[in-house]
Amino acid sequence: IADYHFAPTLQSKENLLKENILNNNILITGNTVIDALLESSERVKNIYNIEIDQLKQIVDSSKKLILVTGHRRENHGQGFINICEALKEIAINNPNAQIIYPVHLNPNVQKPVHEILSGIDNIKLIDPLAYPAFVWLMSQSYLIITDSGGVQEEAPSLGKPVLVMRETTERPEAVEAGTVILVGVNKEKIVLEVNSLLNDNKRYKLMSELHNPYGDGKASERIVEFIQSL
Repeated sequence: IADYHFAPTLQSKENLLKENILNNNILITGNTVIDALLESSERVKNIYNIEIDQLKQIVDSSKKLILVTGHRRENHGQGFINICEALKEIAINNPNAQIIYPVHLNPNVQKPVHEILSGIDNIKLIDPLAYPAFVWLMSQSYLIITDSGGVQEEAPSLGKPVLVMRETTERPEAVEAGTVILVGVNKEKIVLEVNSLLNDNKRYKLMSELHNPYGDGKASERIVEFIQSL
């Protein structure tokens, strides 16, 4: 029922064309979430936020920070056990790294995470974060391990490589661009890719400097300009 379509990517536009949407009614803008992220990442540098203040007390700036998020239902059970075993191995073998994991409140996530990862010095298990604090933590991270869809779009705009704990993703542009790597819940693959990015500076630099296919933070401007031109 829409008259105009603002597509985040070329692939999104091609999907609309396959649905017989007229080419003239589609504008590729990037995703407005990147606009919000870049504005938020600037704001959190200059505001007082109690959650961010608390995070500053636990982030060890002398270590490479690995941010972890995970909650997807298909990973419950053995999947989360594999993920946690991988994180444990990474932490033990990389004392120069720190893992911070805001743990989802679902008991299917809480149980394996706390049973396997509690008590390891360079792993901090914390409560879920509000958006400003999470943006700040993303900006401080060296790399991100996640099963979140949104983080796959956001983190590359901050220059952060992303390992995705899923077998498939609805963000295929990110995989094609090389800004994310699918590792599933395969313990060996997670460990291998994290160790590679921690220790191979050339590969890390290459991945962190790739163009984010989801936009440059100016999607909203393009939409407004388009509407004003009608």
